[in-house]
Amino acid sequence: MGLMERHTAGQPWITLLPTPNGSGQSQEFESRWPEIPERSPCVAGVIPVIYYSVLLGLGLPVSLLTAVALARLATRTRKPSYYYLLALTASDIITQVVIVFAGFLLQGAVLARQVPQAVVRTANILEFAANHASVWIAILLTVDRYSALCHPLHHRAASSPGRTRRAIAAVLSAALLTGIPFFWWLDVWREADPPSTMDEVLKWGHCLTVYFIPCGVFLVTNSAIIHRLRRRGQPRVGKSTAILLGVTTLFTLLWAPRVSVMLYHMYVAPVHRDWRVHLALDVANMVAMLNTAVNFGLYCFVSKTFRATVRQVIHDVYLPCTLASQPKGMAVKPVMKPPGLPKGAEAGAGRADQDHEELCSAPPASPRSLSRAPLSAILEQQLQEISRWLSHLLQAVSKHISS
Repeated sequence: MGLMERHTAGQPWITLLPTPNGSGQSQEFESRWPEIPERSPCVAGVIPVIYYSVLLGLGLPVSLLTAVALARLATRTRKPSYYYLLALTASDIITQVVIVFAGFLLQGAVLARQVPQAVVRTANILEFAANHASVWIAILLTVDRYSALCHPLHHRAASSPGRTRRAIAAVLSAALLTGIPFFWWLDVWREADPPSTMDEVLKWGHCLTVYFIPCGVFLVTNSAIIHRLRRRGQPRVGKSTAILLGVTTLFTLLWAPRVSVMLYHMYVAPVHRDWRVHLALDVANMVAMLNTAVNFGLYCFVSKTFRATVRQVIHDVYLPCTLASQPKGMAVKPVMKPPGLPKGAEAGAGRADQDHEELCSAPPASPRSLSRAPLSAILEQQLQEISRWLSHLLQAVSKHISS
């Protein structure tokens, strides 16, 4: 993040870069790694710390709200697209916790990168696994939409919640396994020497698996989807297709700066010795991490069903909080009755009205118990939905790994 640079900026650094045989400075390394006598300063200062703090403080609650709303929609409709979006949101939450909080804020800002190498390298596995899971689940969503629009009969016959959970479990298992080689990832902030063969392989593997290959899949499948819709004479795309196009487009735009700076760091000028590349990588990381929090706005903008579900979730949590704020001994009146309703007709007006009347006119002997009962029931119901989905997912992961 750059806090460590302030402590080490005054230390002398070797200007001659090592050659493969150690005899002197080679012409190849001289052209690729310019000589700068000092380590590059952190020009951004505390701006990344403030940015990541705001991103975590706003993005994590929004992601949790998105996960609860998508869990309701997935349980209600049992559509594969909602399961994929729920898995994508779960990957974003893991990315926010592991990379933004543990990586940038805790390790970079609080501990100033004074962390044992074993801990840093173990965290690298989780960070890259979270990145791979998020991107590859988006690929699953893309393939699912392509199959639904271009091969609808096969999609209806083959799609099922169990099949969707197994596909997600396979992707999560593969993401965790492909994150293991990045245990040997060399931190670009500490990389004083030219990259070795292992470093180049890992950095190119990162760029290929996280950006170039997924973007190629997005380009081919989205082009096929748009071409098929035009052939059908549909001037407008559906909501699911619009969400897919929005998710893939945002990812492509927000991750492009990081990949570009990574390649520039390897072949033109290093982050360690050029303050401009240092600043560019800071900005590129901030832009890339914004991808974990923007999907909520996209879902709300496109889907009316998602907006209604979010309002329902917020209302379910807000109602017990409103009841808890009532003074002790004060009974809340039920909703106003419609005019001309016969006496006793409110008993058959519906289950929702009965529940609301019982909730509002309950004995006010203990406001604390009155507020806890509905809130605990709502939270328990949401946690049961998410835990049920996660249990099926974990079972599928264990079966996939054992096989």
